[in-house]
Amino acid sequence: MKKFAAEAIGTFALVFAGSGAIVINQESNGAITHVGIALTFGLVVLAMIYTLGDVSGAHLNPAVTLGFCAAGRMPWSEALPYLASQSGGALAASGLLHFLFPQNATLGATLPAGAAMQSFVLEAVLTAILMFVILSVSTGAKEKGITAGIAVGSVIALEALFAGPICGASMNPARSLAPAVVSGHLEHLWIYLLAPVIGAQLAVPACRCVQAEGCCGAVNAA
Repeated sequence: MKKFAAEAIGTFALVFAGSGAIVINQESNGAITHVGIALTFGLVVLAMIYTLGDVSGAHLNPAVTLGFCAAGRMPWSEALPYLASQSGGALAASGLLHFLFPQNATLGATLPAGAAMQSFVLEAVLTAILMFVILSVSTGAKEKGITAGIAVGSVIALEALFAGPICGASMNPARSLAPAVVSGHLEHLWIYLLAPVIGAQLAVPACRCVQAEGCCGAVNAA
């Protein structure tokens, strides 16, 4: 149960800080800035990896959990409790943000700036890159050490910096689900539920191409 609690707490922190940065930026006439929002997402993930990585792996993301399962790094039997914990933590964070900022219309929901398919492809590619990095710096479903938090936090901040203005750079179904449900903006939610999962799955064969044999599923599947 400790790892499920860790996923709930970690995802709560991610959504509360990251989506909160978006909300506060809107409420303060841009005081945080887009760069500040991107750094907030990267830094909170970095902090949660160091805090919870040895407990649950600090996935904080259903797409990452499903990617680890597809790679043979964790059993599929643990996927549903992980996803439920992550979604619960995210919903609690968005609920608290709604309580604090009831006047905010979107609560940091991820919304496409252009065509839906443009954001869909961007989200899939961004998540594939993120999952590729995570698989490469982790052992099993856990992070290797001090470099893992820096690598994962940095790629999240990097992708949010350049892609955030177009697609929101969610890369995380739980992060998008919670503000969409609480704010009622469900019209584009399908993009952010489906594309990150597809992207994370694409990263598994990519990792097999460059890492040692048995890195992603070959040993466990045998």
